[in-house]
This record gives sequence, structure tokens and C-alpha cells, in this order.
Amino acid sequence: MKSRISAELSVSRMFQLAKPDGAACTPFKPDPAFKNGYRTMEMTTRLTWNEEKILQKLLGNVSLSLFYKSSVHKCSIENMLDMCNHQGSTITVIYLPNCIVGAFLFGHYPQMDKNCRNQNYSFYFSLNNTRTTEVFNVEAQIDSEKLAFYSSNEIIFSLIPHESKVFIHQSLKIELGIQHFTSSNYLECEVFRVEGINDDKGYIRRITGVVQYRNGLLAELRGYRPYADLVSEINILLLGPVGSGKSSFFNSVKSVFRGHLTRQAAVGSDVTSITEMYRIYSIKDGKDGKSPPFTLCDTMGLDEKEGVGLCMDDIPHILNGCVPDRYHFSPQQPITCDHPTFITSPSLKDRIHCVAYVLDINCINSLSSKMVAKFKQVQKIILSCGVPQVALLTKVKNYHEVLQEDFLNMNTSMTSQSQIKKIQKMLKIPIYNILMVENYALEWEQDPLKDILILSALRQMLRAADDYLEDLPQRRIRFFFR
Repeated sequence: MKSRISAELSVSRMFQLAKPDGAACTPFKPDPAFKNGYRTMEMTTRLTWNEEKILQKLLGNVSLSLFYKSSVHKCSIENMLDMCNHQGSTITVIYLPNCIVGAFLFGHYPQMDKNCRNQNYSFYFSLNNTRTTEVFNVEAQIDSEKLAFYSSNEIIFSLIPHESKVFIHQSLKIELGIQHFTSSNYLECEVFRVEGINDDKGYIRRITGVVQYRNGLLAELRGYRPYADLVSEINILLLGPVGSGKSSFFNSVKSVFRGHLTRQAAVGSDVTSITEMYRIYSIKDGKDGKSPPFTLCDTMGLDEKEGVGLCMDDIPHILNGCVPDRYHFSPQQPITCDHPTFITSPSLKDRIHCVAYVLDINCINSLSSKMVAKFKQVQKIILSCGVPQVALLTKVKNYHEVLQEDFLNMNTSMTSQSQIKKIQKMLKIPIYNILMVENYALEWEQDPLKDILILSALRQMLRAADDYLEDLPQRRIRFFFR
């Protein structure tokens, strides 16, 4: 018995995922109900470290403990059920030749010939290129041969352990992005106990809904087209102090569309601006390699001191589309029409269609009077050009509290914060155009809730640009298209 307990503790240490700094992992407690000495063997999961982290984050930074592996334990539904019974919430992971699929079950595994009726709090997932692609609600049932998952009373996913076979309905294959998978045999099946998960059903609904809502937002933006096709792409200008998160916002948007974190634009928090060139960034979509119809235009940071940072005289030329990509800023010398790369006859497609003031939310209450005056000077220039404006507040540490449960609107507790009120008063921007995000900075993996805030901010900028295009007088449009 002593050697068995030692082996069990060794298995536990191998398969617990690290929690965030400062959070303790729940130690594994051997279950005396286990039979036949199955857990005396040490097992190694086939999941990579990245794949484990994705599942951990999907469920709210939990720990996973591996307790069933088909290649180690007897391949029968009885043995699988014997191991999985009374384990609480679990993740069943199926290894196919070219991808990984699985199901999260909230609560205990179902008993033989009895349904698991927690379909609103369970979901499917797939890991493809180390990212989750979709989730769905499920209902589980076990009979003498298989573990079956139902949707609308139809089996769409089933596992037959004694044959190492899996059935996946074609509609589910499409939604999980594995429509080309044809084999009915799986290579391995592993079941993990989910430890440290919040057992509130509202929480489960939220973590399952966040990925669905994020994917819907991404699909909407992938299908976006500028108003009346007046321009081929929307140009969004990012303006703000040094270190406010302008370049980081571009990197974050690009990361969401690419499906992995990327850091193309250099970022920093020094007292001098990292960005010295005017950059017009387009984004390659990781799904099909095409560029969505918008660009993010990054500038030198604003500074309260004269002769430092972005020159005020450069801003009208940027707004009018006269400044080319990779133009090197000079704080003391603005661009002129004599510059060899100056665009002398910009068209509507060259202009800026929306301006986003980017500010660190943690620094708003400490903005100096000189910086406030600089913002008002910038805003006066922008208003004279008729370009719509939004405020983008970055570095929102409590970003989990920004949105309501349905992700559609911001919580009133957030919109009533002193920083929001100060920006609204300072820039006269309506509350629906004050946006909050937490950019990606030091992370290695994406967070669906961060993605929602980033995509929602981008969508609101595009809507503001569409309003601007719709409001342009026909006479002015004809002038631009000459």
C-alpha cells in the first residue's frame, strides 16, 4: 500500500498544471475507491506544454490531474467508467492522427445507461495548431459499449474504448475545423480530473460562452466591408502619450487574427518614444492569409513638452493622407509639401477615417495640465478635419469585470469609474466610444476574454469610420475620387 500511494503522488506531481504566480495548486488526494491497482503505474500525457496551458486557461486557470489512459488501463467501457466515476468535472481528450478533440463534462461522469443532463455546462473542443477552435453544449450517456455525446437527441460524438474507435458527426467536424478527418480509430484517450474549477454554473456558462462569442466577433470582422465600398480599407490612427499602448494594440489585434501571439511593432515604456517612423500596418489573417479591410496607423508618442514627441504640424498632414508609410518623424521639423515622399494629391482611401486616443487607464487621473492641454490642441485639429474619435483605454488589469455576462455591454461599475468620467469630460467623447482593453504584453498564449475586448474595440472604431463615410457629402466624395 505504501508503494502504491507513493506512485499516486508521483503521478499527481507530473500532471498538475502550474497556476498563476502566487496561486497554490490543489494537491492530489488518492481515492481509496480505485481498484485493481491501476494507478500504480506512472503515466505521461501526450499533451504538449502549450496544449495543457490552453486547456488550463480555457477553464479559468485550473489544475489537471491525469487518471485514465487507454494505453495503460484496460480498453473497455466498464474499466473506463470504473476509473472515471465520482471524479467531479473532467476533460476527456481524444488523440486523432492529425489533431486532438475532446469534451469537458461539468460534474461526475454519467452512470451506466443514465444520461448526464448537464448539457448547458459542458462543451466540446478541438486543439488544432495549439489553439481552441470551437465549443458546443453536450449531453453524455454511457451504455455497455460506448460513451456517447448528444446534441438535440442525435449522437454527434461517441467513443468505443474496446475498439479504440471514435465517431464524429460531419457537422461537428466542420465546426471543430477537422472536416478532412476520415479515420475512425484514435491513437489514445486520456481523462483528466479538473481541480480548482469554480463550481458555479453561471461561471461555466461564461467560460463556455466566451469562446463562442469571441469566435463570432472574429467571424464578423473577417466579413467586414467599409460602408458602400467607398474605400478599399479603413485607416485608423492611433494617437497617445509615450508608453500608452499604441504599438501594443496593433500587436494584439494582429495576434487575434493570426491565432498566436506576435510582436511585429516595437513597444516600450521609456520616457522617449520607441516609434519614430509613421507606420501603416495591415494584418494578414491566419485563416486564409488575406488582409482584412483596415489598417492601424502608428505614430510617435505625444509629449507635454514642446519640441519633443509628435509635432502638432504633422497631424493635419497625417489626417489628410499626405504622410507616407515609414516616414521618419522629426519633432522639431514637420513634413512639408517639398518632402520627396509627400503625397500631394491624396484620395479618400489615403485619409484617416477614425482617430483613437490611446491612454493608459492607470495614468489618467495623474495627467498633467500640460498633457491635457496637448490633447485638447490635438483634438481641435482633428475636429477641424471632421474625423470621428474614440478613446482607447489600455492596461485594464481588472479586464474580467469590464463586460456584462452577455459580453454585449460594459458594466456600469466600469463606466462610472473616475478615469472614464475624466476622459469623457476632457475629450467630450460619448461613453459608447470610450473603449477598454488589456493588450498582450508578456503572455505566451491568448485569452478569449482579452480577445473579445480587443475585437470589440476594433469593431467600434470601424463603425465610427462607417458613420464618417456615410456622412460625407456626395460633392466631397466626387472630389476625393478625381
